Amino acid sequence: MSGRRIRLTAVLGSAALLLTTACGYEATPLPEPAETPTPTAASPAAPQECSNATQSYDPLSPLPEPGQMPEGSTMAAIQERGRLIVGTSADTFLLASRNPQSGEVEGFDIDMAKAVARAIFGDEDRIQLRIITAAERIPLLEAGEVDIVVRAFSMTCARWDQVAFSQEYYHSGQKILVRQGSDITGLSSLAGHKVCAPNGTSSLANLVALAPDAEPVGAANHTGCLVLFQRGEVDAITGDDTVLAGLAAQDPYAVVLDEEPFTEEPYGIGVAKENTDLAAFINGVLEQLRESGEWNASYQRWLAPYLGDGTGQPAPVYGRS
Repeated sequence: MSGRRIRLTAVLGSAALLLTTACGYEATPLPEPAETPTPTAASPAAPQECSNATQSYDPLSPLPEPGQMPEGSTMAAIQERGRLIVGTSADTFLLASRNPQSGEVEGFDIDMAKAVARAIFGDEDRIQLRIITAAERIPLLEAGEVDIVVRAFSMTCARWDQVAFSQEYYHSGQKILVRQGSDITGLSSLAGHKVCAPNGTSSLANLVALAPDAEPVGAANHTGCLVLFQRGEVDAITGDDTVLAGLAAQDPYAVVLDEEPFTEEPYGIGVAKENTDLAAFINGVLEQLRESGEWNASYQRWLAPYLGDGTGQPAPVYGRS
């Protein structure tokens, strides 16, 4: 897909349509409580070979001028194609969601993707969004069907075995969303409650590991979880604070528990494992966003109204070989 405007390749529907489309979302069957559910994301307890999951490659410096990507580089191949293919969400309010008026996908993650396109082409609209689920992030990178994934993609040592990441561009943490007046007060009170998280996410794996007496319910995405929540089929939703803030903004009866996150979720921009030059290039782009204040401007527009001023753009960790 090309052209001057971003076109949505797959539409899940806006928040206003959630209830009218609820019949399209069903809970993913999980094993009986006596069994241990097998999450599609790597368990936090899995052996890890790296000591710091946020460590990435030294940024490409100086960055080549837009339209002048180094010969033989991953960026040159993208330039030759004429568009950057980005795996992202369309239903993660604040990060990447469809604007019902313009029909375009927008949010903090989309701003990061546009910055990469602008650095390659000199035109942030030379971008093709491929709307994917969380479970599709790694397979599509491995298959070469997307150039980058910007979809609340938590950096973990286990994932580094399959893909490569940019530096951390946002630091999130996992929390719990409940109904107003719920008896759920935190992670320790989830026993016996049905809790939804998307399949293929670290959120689901963390739920299984940290709240083994809860009843995990899988869905294709957080919109699916929200519909199940609104239908009364689950008691809570767990996920990153950014995602839950977006869900709470769409449902006046939902609240995010005011507690410290029980995990750390560093977001990185994912690329194919062999495309380390692209990761280094993106790191250079993120450094430019830091220096220009563009990262902060995007944060203030999308996330600050719901999450406060935050701690700013994360400090990078470089030196990965």
